[in-house]
Amino acid sequence: MLKCPNCQSKDLGKIGVNQYYCWNCFIELSVHKGMIYTHQVEEDGTLSSLDDLFSEQERTLSS
Repeated sequence: MLKCPNCQSKDLGKIGVNQYYCWNCFIELSVHKGMIYTHQVEEDGTLSSLDDLFSEQERTLSS
């Protein structure tokens, strides 16, 4: 089960193919080849990467 690497919440909504939104901490997640990529949605609708805040281990999907 996918959980947010930021807040550990499982309260995620699917917004697209391999794209999710965390309703707990309000960040967007995308999954590609077993790696979670995190983004903050800015006021103008653009996305800013938050990947540098997490280790590769924290962003890797566990099976």
